[in-house]
Amino acid sequence: MNESAERIESLKAGTVSALSLALVESVIAVGNSLVLAEFERFTALHMTTTVDWLGRIAIAFISGFLFGITYRYVIRDDENSHLKDGAVLAFGLVRGLAPVEINQNLLDTFWLLGVLSLESIVCFLVARFTLDWAFHRHWIKPLKSS
Repeated sequence: MNESAERIESLKAGTVSALSLALVESVIAVGNSLVLAEFERFTALHMTTTVDWLGRIAIAFISGFLFGITYRYVIRDDENSHLKDGAVLAFGLVRGLAPVEINQNLLDTFWLLGVLSLESIVCFLVARFTLDWAFHRHWIKPLKSS
């Protein structure tokens, strides 16, 4: 496959991943606002404005896009489940633990960090399964190992 065709396949992988991750993030965000944010320990999960929600979804979309492109390059046409799991875990933990750099007080709220990390891992796991499904259906071609 030529370089231009590879880029198109990567864009397709990024787009599929971005859409799936943004959709899952939307569901989780609404669920958090309606359920978890009612508990004192998780009030930080409550979204007060539409801008909060749109910002969260935009970040999820960008994260999903980058994950999709990276995932296609990481796994290639291998069937190594450790590579697939490692990509999900790496992206999920980086995204889930990122709030610690912004607010050092989050270290005091261990449970909140746990929820954020678990949410991120679930989002990337859904994106992974969506990509694997698209690869299996030949809608997206995996990168060939050399």
